[in-house]
Amino acid sequence: MVDPRVSRLARLLVEYCIEAREGDEVLVNAGVGAVPLVREVVRELVSRGAYPLMINLSDESITEAFYKHATRSVLEHVSPIEKTIVEEVDATISIISPSHTKPLVGIDPEKLRVRSMARRELTRIFMERSARRELRWVVTAYPTRALAQEAGMSILDYEDFVYHATYSDTEDPVRKWRRIRDEQQKIADFLNKVSELRYEGPGIDLKLSVAGRKWINDDGKYNMPGGEVFSAPVEDSVEGWVLFDYPAVWRGMEVEGVKLVFKKGVVVEATAKKGEEFLRKMFETDEGAKRLGEIAFGLNYNITRHTKEILFDEKIGGTIHMALGAAYPETGGKNVSAIHWDMIKDMKKHKVYADGDLVYENGRFLEEILS
Repeated sequence: MVDPRVSRLARLLVEYCIEAREGDEVLVNAGVGAVPLVREVVRELVSRGAYPLMINLSDESITEAFYKHATRSVLEHVSPIEKTIVEEVDATISIISPSHTKPLVGIDPEKLRVRSMARRELTRIFMERSARRELRWVVTAYPTRALAQEAGMSILDYEDFVYHATYSDTEDPVRKWRRIRDEQQKIADFLNKVSELRYEGPGIDLKLSVAGRKWINDDGKYNMPGGEVFSAPVEDSVEGWVLFDYPAVWRGMEVEGVKLVFKKGVVVEATAKKGEEFLRKMFETDEGAKRLGEIAFGLNYNITRHTKEILFDEKIGGTIHMALGAAYPETGGKNVSAIHWDMIKDMKKHKVYADGDLVYENGRFLEEILS
């Protein structure tokens, strides 16, 4: 018998997140451990007349073998077939479901950099089609043993965590996410009137401009779970410093205790307690890797702990996150990069000022600004 929470999550992905329609061609990416969810997703797709264009099941040992043995020419190769898919597919559903969370820990960071650069054009096409609403996409997670172990949780507890974060443990998660969408839109509407933000508190003293930029409501359409509002700073406006509380994870590589100092929008100093060499290597990817492409507030208060999986961690209620690298075009951000690396800071003892007025304190927006 299928866990009803899996069936609800599949319905949520297909009906609410990508709004699958008759004739849609949909690409599904997942690890082999997520077959129960993939099966339910396919059932939901075909019942709506949508066509599963490709079911791409992967395993981390295959990814490791690719990077371990690939020559530079292979790393730099991008198939025209891949490009055509990104240009033409109607929707994608990607399910994070690894059997191992650190398959690339022994891989030379230079290989990761070369591969990221090679796929930069695919990233650009994907983001631009998304911004034009030509491409509908969602990323979610399936509770594998590897993810549970990485989070420091038992298998059953982690399953409960995932389904609680997505509200798939409720009778009608679609209705719940529609309500969340309306609540978060109030925050986005308020921030869209703001020109400057200043963050103050333990481990942060940072100011930046968001004048002319658009705040987007992540209501679960692109990420499930959703639960954030995000934008992009004016590229040369970021001034100050920030110390991130949680490990910054990039393709299985962990960097802890990251401290960044910004001047005129550029990282001029970067240190880390662990993984500093990798951090510096990623800055060499391109010029855009040294600037922020995203700023955001985490608003999913059903997520209360760090799990080392950014899909959940960036939504933790009472946090902010900032991403080095590519900006989402729909925000008005102009930073271009082959990377987009999110880093998270707890804000439960902090304050945020908008155009000089206190609007956020101890992990929440003030009620009076949203009424």
